[in-house]
Amino acid sequence: MSDPIVPDIDSLIHEPARLRLLVLLSVLERADFMYLLKQSGMSRGNLSVQMVKLEEAGIVSMDKSLVNSRPRTTYSLSPKGRKALGQYKRNMSEVLRVLPD
Repeated sequence: MSDPIVPDIDSLIHEPARLRLLVLLSVLERADFMYLLKQSGMSRGNLSVQMVKLEEAGIVSMDKSLVNSRPRTTYSLSPKGRKALGQYKRNMSEVLRVLPD
């Protein structure tokens, strides 16, 4: 029997907090900081750090605007991010497939 080929797992996406955020953004056109804060259960600081990492990697796009004279930061999954998340899903499916029962 040959050794199974286990695909690489993208550690940037695989980190649980970032994966949770990416899953949320994958089903939404865009989400603001407060919505992600509430849905993720993260602290403000942790959410901010994770979103910066995702933005720097080009996986998430950020937009800052003023709404009723108040700052509003919104995020969306970039085309690169959508592609990376799809690849992550395929790779994880393959990893789970080769796991023994």
